[in-house]
Amino acid sequence: MRVLVRAALLLSPLLVCNAFLDLTGPSEVKGVWKGSATLPCTYVPVKGFVQQTLKWTVVHDHSSSTVFWRDGSDDNILLSKYRGRVSVPRDTPGNVSLHIQNLQISDRGTYACRVTWRASNNSLIAKEITTEVEVVKVAVTKPVIRAGELGLAVPAGARTSLTCVADGSPPISYRWFRSTPGGKALLLSSQAELAWDRLQPSDAGKYYCEAENRAGARAVQQSDTVELTVRGSPVTQQPSAGTDRHARPPLTPRGSGTQQVPTEPLYEVAFCSTADVMRLETDVEVPVKCLHKKTNCKTETFNDTFTVKDDSHNSIYIRKNPEYENLVSAMESEYETERI
Repeated sequence: MRVLVRAALLLSPLLVCNAFLDLTGPSEVKGVWKGSATLPCTYVPVKGFVQQTLKWTVVHDHSSSTVFWRDGSDDNILLSKYRGRVSVPRDTPGNVSLHIQNLQISDRGTYACRVTWRASNNSLIAKEITTEVEVVKVAVTKPVIRAGELGLAVPAGARTSLTCVADGSPPISYRWFRSTPGGKALLLSSQAELAWDRLQPSDAGKYYCEAENRAGARAVQQSDTVELTVRGSPVTQQPSAGTDRHARPPLTPRGSGTQQVPTEPLYEVAFCSTADVMRLETDVEVPVKCLHKKTNCKTETFNDTFTVKDDSHNSIYIRKNPEYENLVSAMESEYETERI
């Protein structure tokens, strides 16, 4: 009888801990491809029992592999394809859930969470639960157009953008279209964002976008149409006061940078002297008939050349021929003698 009582006293702590140290979690979790998922596994900590190990395993094609192992303070990710994608919280006692990022189709399978505790009498207690993980692809939703900070009424010359946003399994492809008067849409871009560096009045119009991913039947979703309005005229630089907006800019001289003086046309002037002498015959009765005795016109070409400007004719002077001067003086003397 005493032996039975003693055995009951020894087993009672184990019976109590089995009642409280129990793992809880769902039997199935669905995650979205390229998204993230959490596989819950929790328990209520019991005084006198310390967690010793934590192990997450996965079964693929009837083969079991260890994904995550925690022993004391060390965390180990044993499968290379999960490295950088899985984690288990440390700051919350009793929470040993597995968090998976960037879910892949190959992540499907049965996951097991196994925790081992050590009692105060050095006995070990282990519990395990399993969760079936399914990775699905979600079809893209109807996209929504988000305008830039200036909205849909934008001044000319400003920078703006339109962004197409949709939910669903990545990758999601986008296309931008502009409606034309003929009803045919004009394809503009294959990016999520449609941007303008300097908006022009000709950019005003109606726009819409489409979104598509690889889930399901690859259905294409189309957004509602938005109308972009361009206000005002493009900003241009105004000419300064007192200047002609059509005036040509001053010509910059080539070469050394010093201003060149334009050269005006030059002319060469050659002079010839012609003596046309009139003499009065004194042996003729009155009325005296003026006879013209014409001397041979002697034309000489001189090498004396004067260079003058085109519009400076007042500066031209005639250089008299010395021979001509002597001839005129002789005739005048003869004329004076005859009169006497």
